[in-house]
This record gives sequence, structure tokens and C-alpha cells, in this order.
Amino acid sequence: MLELEHYLDVLMKKPGALAGSTALEQCRAQGRWPASYDRFWEILRQRQGKQAGTRAMIEVLLLAREHGPAPVRHAVEEALELGCSDVAAVRYLLSVAGLEPQAPVAPVHLGALNRYDRPQPRLEDYDRLRPKWVEVIQ
Repeated sequence: MLELEHYLDVLMKKPGALAGSTALEQCRAQGRWPASYDRFWEILRQRQGKQAGTRAMIEVLLLAREHGPAPVRHAVEEALELGCSDVAAVRYLLSVAGLEPQAPVAPVHLGALNRYDRPQPRLEDYDRLRPKWVEVIQ
């Protein structure tokens, strides 16, 4: 039995071999290749071309070495829900997956800073420097 993950480095050099590989076929047969991967891969190929899109999909699969297969699958599915179709989007979703949302910051009263308020600048004086400019616009 072949493990697809063992061949990813080689497939990165020859991405065209992924589609017909025995390792991918066995991965699908074992249920370790979800339909979301096929949808994401197809979008990548449409946007980037067959070879570059396949290489991008291999990059996504390589992320499982660092994050594990389940988080990568979840990130791909979330990227599809958000309409994202880029490896960077999957990386971002993996990086923020464990972060807790920040509590909203309470507004701060800036009354002491009111002394720095200044009127908005007027630009009419600049029109005198370029008298023909108004004619060109009209």
C-alpha cells in the first residue's frame, strides 16, 4: 500500500504525475481524499493552469506534515466556503485556527486631545497658482 504523503516531494517536481498516481488512487479508495480536495484542486487548476494548480494542491497537502490531515481538510473546506482558492488562504486559516477571538476594545474618551483640533485646509489658494488648470477640467 502506497502512502501519498511519502511521494509529495517527488510530485512537487513532476506535478503532472499526481492525477494518475497509484498513491492518489489508493488514498481515495481508503477515504482519505475528501471531495473538497477535488473541488479545491479543480479551482486551482482553472485559476493557475493545470501544472501550477496541481503544484499548489501539492503545497496544500504538504501542510499536513506540520498541521496534521484533519486541520488541513477543515481549512480547505473553510476556504471553499469563503470563496478562497489559494494556498495562502489555507495557510492563513491554519494559522488562525487555534487563536481565540479578541475581546472588543472599550472606546476611550479623547477629550484632552480636542485642543489639537484644526480646521480643514482650504485649497482655493492653490487654484491661483494654476489658473489654466480649472479651464482644462471643465
